[in-house]
This record gives sequence, C-alpha cells and structure tokens, in this order.
Amino acid sequence: MKALIFGATGMVGDGVLHECLADARVSAVVAVTRSALTISNPKIRELRRSDFFDFSDMKAELASVDACFFCLGDSAVGMNEASYRRVTFDITLAAARALAASHPGATFCYVSGEGVNGSEDRGLMWVRVKSATENALLGLPLETYLFRPGLIQPRAGVQSKTRVYRLAYTLISPFFPLIKRLAPTHVTTAANIGRAMINVATDGYPTRFLENTDINAAAR
Repeated sequence: MKALIFGATGMVGDGVLHECLADARVSAVVAVTRSALTISNPKIRELRRSDFFDFSDMKAELASVDACFFCLGDSAVGMNEASYRRVTFDITLAAARALAASHPGATFCYVSGEGVNGSEDRGLMWVRVKSATENALLGLPLETYLFRPGLIQPRAGVQSKTRVYRLAYTLISPFFPLIKRLAPTHVTTAANIGRAMINVATDGYPTRFLENTDINAAAR
C-alpha cells in the first residue's frame, strides 16, 4: 500500500507516520508537509509545499496513492468560524477532491473529533464545521472513514504544535493511566489511530464513523 499522509509533523500524524513505517503492508509513504520532517526512512518521500488549497499539480502522484491519512488540523480556540472553516473544511476538501479526481475509490481516513454528529446548523462552532467536512467527504467517490477520537495520547516525547493543547497535555499527561481506567471509551493513542487507519485501509470496517471504541478495536 502506498500511503499519503497530511499532518505528519503534528501530534497525531507523527503516530500515524511511525505506524506506517513499522508496518510491512505499507510499502511507501508520501508525506505532504509545510515544515521538514525530523525523521528519515527509505519508505518516506517528503513533499514540502506552501499551498494547501490547490493540489492540481499532484495529479500524477495522487493517481498512485492507495490511501490518504488526513491528520492535518488546528484548534478552534481563538478562531472565528470563517477562519476555522478555511483551515478545516477548505484544506481537507481540496486534498480529498484532488484524490477523488485522480484515483476514485481510494481510501480517505479523516481525523475528525469526538462529539461531531453530522449536524451543520446546531451546536458548537467546531462541531458544525467538522460535521460539514465529514458530510462533504462522504459525498465524494472515495472509501471514506471518519475517525472521531477524544483524548489522544501521543508518542513519548511528542508535543502538539498548538500552544493550548501543549499546555493541556502537560497538565494531564501524568494522569493518562488513570483516565484510561476511568474513561476508556473516551481515550485512544496516536499509535492506535495509525494502526487503525492501516487496518481499515487494508480490510475495511463495518462503519464509516469510528468513535474511540472503534478506533481502539480496529487497531488490534
């Protein structure tokens, strides 16, 4: 399988990337990034770019991709809806539409969030935007799977690029073992997300919407 990863330098994407490198079923990884990766591996080919709203120059590359693992995202904290929609909906759909045009039927695994429910006109702003993104992805000719993780434990030593997330994870990281015991259905790991994406892309999954329990089950 040739995997395309967006967000490989982020907290979740880092875990997905490392699982891809460790899995023999993944023969090649194309990492689309803004900043340089801190890891080198014969499997990886890094595509650095500044434009994430138009991928028409990647037609040939996308035609050979079997699965896209889309882990790129930003926190809604401090953002208005228009700005958050631009970095969430617009970038995701630009990549997905380009993949659908070049390789219809390819697998697209999207990291959404716990609490997203498909409603575009009710609820918190970030939920509405993520719901709109999910709904639009499901309308494309792709094998789309929507991952809705709650609390995500990163790989050891990996931090989020988002300041508010870094502060939050610094405070709660010592309590991860306790949280896992008390609320196991709301916790997963970046590694589990990576393994689940590979397994789903290889074998499929009974539902298109993977909540925490599904992610952890699919990772086994």
